[in-house]
Amino acid sequence: MAIAYRIDRTSGIPTYLQLVLQTKSALRLGNLDVGDRLPTAQEVVSALAINPNTVLKAYRELERDGLVEPRPGAGTFVVSSLVKPGMAEQAALRRELDRWVDHSVAAGLERSDMEALVTAVLDARSTATEGSDG
Repeated sequence: MAIAYRIDRTSGIPTYLQLVLQTKSALRLGNLDVGDRLPTAQEVVSALAINPNTVLKAYRELERDGLVEPRPGAGTFVVSSLVKPGMAEQAALRRELDRWVDHSVAAGLERSDMEALVTAVLDARSTATEGSDG
């Protein structure tokens, strides 16, 4: 399966890191599988009008994480997946999340509001889990 990167130049997140995060997200969601080839640096540069070194920096970081490997003359390939067993229920979870997003939009929330809300819930859950560990 292919990945189509997108860059949000207003996010404040470095471009190479956006590529890394999008690749990891695709690996978690199963949109990229072991053996899939990432777009070449030239393909990403052409699509996004970014510096080739930015793409190479992202691919090197993914390689350091053990997720991809370059194969000379063939490209960069996925060698490890981030899919967890619970992701098998992805379709049902997505339906629930779609309903939640619809409700949030109807309530007047914007994407950044929803992201802040999700982050707050996840952070609170992490804090509660850490508190119960000690």
